[in-house]
Amino acid sequence: MRVVLATGNAGKLREFRELLASMQLDLIPQSILGIETPEETGSTFIENALLKARYASACSGLPAIADDSGLSVDALCGAPGVYSARYSGFGASDIENRAKLLMAMKDVPDPARTARFHCVIVWVKAADDARPLIGTGVWEGLVLPAECGSEGFGYDPIFAPRVTSNMQKNNLYSSVAQMPANFKNLNSHRAVALRSVLQQWAALPK
Repeated sequence: MRVVLATGNAGKLREFRELLASMQLDLIPQSILGIETPEETGSTFIENALLKARYASACSGLPAIADDSGLSVDALCGAPGVYSARYSGFGASDIENRAKLLMAMKDVPDPARTARFHCVIVWVKAADDARPLIGTGVWEGLVLPAECGSEGFGYDPIFAPRVTSNMQKNNLYSSVAQMPANFKNLNSHRAVALRSVLQQWAALPK
């Protein structure tokens, strides 16, 4: 099955390919088809994910997968949230976004640095799909006081996930950016959301 991936983010593309490696999908980045990411006008992750999936499907004529994700920090009243990718302005780099967040958090003590990654993934068969598959995932943790690690993308270097039953109790990774891809892909918000979508897809009549 040919499916267009509605993202221009190289980190997300790499992660989706790893997460979907066992599926018989021809995953086509929208950039190869000349499709630009539409303006994210939604006020929620679900609205933005649906908008991107429907747009990519309409432009390509193919089924589409899209996600919208971000980091919500309690001490910042949930910011940057849906604006995570453009926290420092449109076209901001990951480095700029992390730097702004660390500056905003510089006087916040460790116990109050709680945060969570959110992810919503949408699968549409067509642009007008009335019953899109929607999966959500949340990854709880803390914002670190400084960057740690060089893997991943986005806010990974400053996010320390809470250890869960799926993670090693003697977890040696201080941040997501220190995790090997296979470890991250078992535990992340994106992995949880995508597993939900794939379970729904597997249950559909064939």
